[in-house]
Amino acid sequence: MNWEAPALVLSASLFGEANALVHLFTSDHGVVHGLVRGGMGRRNAATWQPGNLVQARWRARLPEQLGSVSGEIIQANAARCLGSRLSLACLSSICAVTDSALPEGERYSGLFDDTGRVASLFGAESGEQATAFEMATLLRWERILLQDLGFALNLTECAVTGERADLVYLSPRTGRAVSRQGAGIWASRLLPLPGLFLNPEDTGIPADWSAGLRLTGHFLTRDVFGPLHRPLPAARIRLADIVQSLLSPHRQKPDLSGEESGHPA
Repeated sequence: MNWEAPALVLSASLFGEANALVHLFTSDHGVVHGLVRGGMGRRNAATWQPGNLVQARWRARLPEQLGSVSGEIIQANAARCLGSRLSLACLSSICAVTDSALPEGERYSGLFDDTGRVASLFGAESGEQATAFEMATLLRWERILLQDLGFALNLTECAVTGERADLVYLSPRTGRAVSRQGAGIWASRLLPLPGLFLNPEDTGIPADWSAGLRLTGHFLTRDVFGPLHRPLPAARIRLADIVQSLLSPHRQKPDLSGEESGHPA
């Protein structure tokens, strides 16, 4: 079985002296594993960095075998992010989450397109506005991932009152939005809902990004990785730690207490 296609490098680990065991994400074949001979050597290691888009060639006698992989770089996304700790953390996170969340060999063409587009955006610009754009982009991508895996968040109306305005919370139990009025005395048990999930023009501030990572992280942990008996990927945890470090000591932190709710939502 042979195929050639654009592929996003999700991970690469040393196999033997200089070979690389790589996990790739493709449009038609989903997540696939393969062996790149000499992939960790001096000439080839830069090509197989997580986050890079490559033109991959996969060969094996049978589909279930570990294929032999070769390829050339299309977009050096990893190198572009080296100048920004946060950009590199965002790129590493989406690769690690994708690698751990998706079953091998299942097709997710729409998610591949979204993930490739997002990976190409990190590190393209610098400054506070670029940082805000990257974090908002990552959080919206995580929401898309949840949706594509069958765990869509319902942000259209309040689960309690049916209102469409002033949606500021999310039920950690049902994944449905809750308005300020609908939350009532249960507000401290709900997850804060950053405006960037509702308004495409809103990119938020560090407190919003931290709250957003807590929100999507709750559902990733419970619905995606929990059933697989896997923890949230280390790269995703590191990203949350970096964002937490951006919070000013003078800025009030979001109320993130309580992941389980007795609220009727």
